[in-house]
Amino acid sequence: MTAREFIEASEEQRLAPYATKSADSIGRTLYGNEPDDYRTCFQRDRDRILYSKVFKDLQHKTQVFLINEGDFYRTRLTHTLEVAQHARTFARALRLNEDLCEAIAYAHDLGHPPFGHAGEEALDELLKDDGGFEHNIQSLRVVDFLEKRYQRYDGLNLCFETREGIARHNTTHDHPDTPAEFMRFPRSSLEAQIVNIADPLAYCAHDLEDALNAGYLRLRDLRDMGNSLVKRVFESCSRKYPDFLKADTVLQSRILVRTLIEEANIAVIRQTSKNIERYGISSVEEARKLPEDIVAAPAGIWENFEVLKAYLFENVYRKPQVCIMNEKGKLIIRQIFRHLEKRPEMLPRTFKARFDESADSSGKRRVLADYISGMTDRYVMDLHMMMFEPYEKVMFEFRE
Repeated sequence: MTAREFIEASEEQRLAPYATKSADSIGRTLYGNEPDDYRTCFQRDRDRILYSKVFKDLQHKTQVFLINEGDFYRTRLTHTLEVAQHARTFARALRLNEDLCEAIAYAHDLGHPPFGHAGEEALDELLKDDGGFEHNIQSLRVVDFLEKRYQRYDGLNLCFETREGIARHNTTHDHPDTPAEFMRFPRSSLEAQIVNIADPLAYCAHDLEDALNAGYLRLRDLRDMGNSLVKRVFESCSRKYPDFLKADTVLQSRILVRTLIEEANIAVIRQTSKNIERYGISSVEEARKLPEDIVAAPAGIWENFEVLKAYLFENVYRKPQVCIMNEKGKLIIRQIFRHLEKRPEMLPRTFKARFDESADSSGKRRVLADYISGMTDRYVMDLHMMMFEPYEKVMFEFRE
């Protein structure tokens, strides 16, 4: 028995009947399967994503606050790692496949352009007549085609289940149209559903901490907002840590966010367990056929969580400082896109070849979106300076 076969056999014993087992994967549907004696197919997917160039670039992409605003704010990479940690916690408690959850979590934001959702809005506007731009679909495009690591094929050749989790990632901000190949199942796997709920839990809690540290929010503002979930979290903090209110803002915010995460995670695990029992789910197929997602938080808690997200949107994401930087990011992307559309000879060699090979203007604009969306915040700002501020000395490495 190989190491992989031993792990697959242990999954049969250890995981729930409704968990996605590595041995039962539909497989690598793009370029065929590639057996490994030491890792399961989902472990290989996780490793392929982890070692990809596009994953490393997440460290220089914006979460909420632009990279040049400070070193202690979260980036797309730190957010991704936090989503993966939430997903592993849920999977372990519910006896689902942690490796699959982790692979989907690592890949869920690979298609994000520079400047976060502001950059996505700019590209979506530029491509409005060409199918638009949606970062989840772009993430699938990255792992299927854009990432170059192998001689025999483009992309990472991931398993169907991992690719499905990327393509059907669905949160408050993300409602992508499901590609036809994934419509064979009414619902995505429970592991994909876990990442869907881990993502908003992670960004809401941790954006809250960043906003408190940045001084955009005050703790007393949160206490006074009248949200029963937040009120319960404050009470729990004071009960567990008697000196909580005497601590400095940084420590208070960390304790608050940690407690919020604990409350939310426990609520999701308990509600999901109830849903599994209520529907009598005993297989992967049964979970995929249900009319609604099984992984969920109790309605009351989720409503309060949505209110908290709305509060953050109004009091953090719409702050003048954030809005100004977001508009600056959109301007940078629009100017570069339109300039390259007129002067494609400025494209790197590989993108120039694809641009020339595209049969129509829509295909050419998609090539420009692929190029720009793969840039980091720092890179796109340097490129903009190089293009439009010729008298400024720029330390710039041109990418092929």
